[in-house]
Amino acid sequence: MMKLSDLKNWTDNWEQLRIALLEPTVDKALLEASLHEARTKMPVPVLWLLGKTQAGKTSIIRALTGSEAAEIGNGFQPCTRSSRFYDFPAEVPVIRFLDTRGLGEVSYDPDDDIHYCESQAHLLVAVMKVADINQAAVFDVLHTIRRRHPEWSVLIVQTGLHELYPGECGHVHPWPYDSDPLPETVPVDLRRAIQAQRSALKQLPGTASIRWVAVDLTLPEDGFEPPNYGLEALWQAIELLLPLGLQHQLSGDKEVHDLYARAAHQHIVGYALVAAGLGALPVVDLVAVSAVQAKLLHSLALLYGQRWDKSTMTEFLGLAGAGIASGYLARLLSRAVVKVIPFWGQTVGAVWSASSSGATTYALGKAAIYFFARRKDGLNVDPEALRRIYAEELERGASILKDRLQGKFE
Repeated sequence: MMKLSDLKNWTDNWEQLRIALLEPTVDKALLEASLHEARTKMPVPVLWLLGKTQAGKTSIIRALTGSEAAEIGNGFQPCTRSSRFYDFPAEVPVIRFLDTRGLGEVSYDPDDDIHYCESQAHLLVAVMKVADINQAAVFDVLHTIRRRHPEWSVLIVQTGLHELYPGECGHVHPWPYDSDPLPETVPVDLRRAIQAQRSALKQLPGTASIRWVAVDLTLPEDGFEPPNYGLEALWQAIELLLPLGLQHQLSGDKEVHDLYARAAHQHIVGYALVAAGLGALPVVDLVAVSAVQAKLLHSLALLYGQRWDKSTMTEFLGLAGAGIASGYLARLLSRAVVKVIPFWGQTVGAVWSASSSGATTYALGKAAIYFFARRKDGLNVDPEALRRIYAEELERGASILKDRLQGKFE
């Protein structure tokens, strides 16, 4: 039988957690300043895409993000006269794509855009359609950038493979384009075009690596199987050159195929990264992290078509149980304490606090997915399953954040 003191502790924990997640009180100006500072701690990786018009840059963005929105181009926002950036997801991005105007266009001088993009990018991705033999404009820009940044790695993506397939030929399986020389299973015209582009850049200045990936990113109705041919090789190249675990952050577990769950996962990771950045700041995260988590839960409710009000929050916390409530509050308070300890608080304590903030946010989001999905389908929510999900995802969230946190607060 539950003791009166246990009941009081549970009631107190539940009420504090309910207020923290449903009614966070934080000065908006302070929160905005904190979010800006947090982003400097946990910057969003920027993939700079350059190439000629119709080279396939938008198809690459669709494939990497898993976004099927035909109007993805409308999500781009101008950042210079001729360059645009695309944040994904828009509200709390996990990744940012930087797109320059099509190289080689008449009356377009890319110099200003190049200087801006150089200051923003974490990875340069050049995109070339294999059937287009005139890539001089792309080659010139790559030479210019590598002369100024010889230490920069470059990823070059060759696209539109099927345009050089003979007759009714389909994709070659298994994917063979990492071999040198290319095997004879690759159609001869395609093999020559791919090799001609690669040979033209053998003398590219610089000491850092150049990686080539050949892909064919089509729509399902185009009839090529699979539509995202070479995508796994593209991911492997990105992870090798930019080891931040982006594929896991954008795609989640391989077994997740539900569109709601995929979209929710990407939002959860974005909010978890913001919370991790806030978690490293002194004192302010006590309220700011709660505000970010409250916004996450509200966003997930909207995604699943559910209301997020006192009644829903009461049900969610009641199913979550005292363990989640007390553990959450203990982590929140201990984060604020460890960071004020001289030296330790600014190094090891900051890392622990950031990891704790991000992992807690991630676990709350994953538990909320289960909760909202069951409610959406008119099914009962199993409290034991909800608690198990939270506990498992707490560890997984810390694992996802590990690469981003490494070296950030030293």
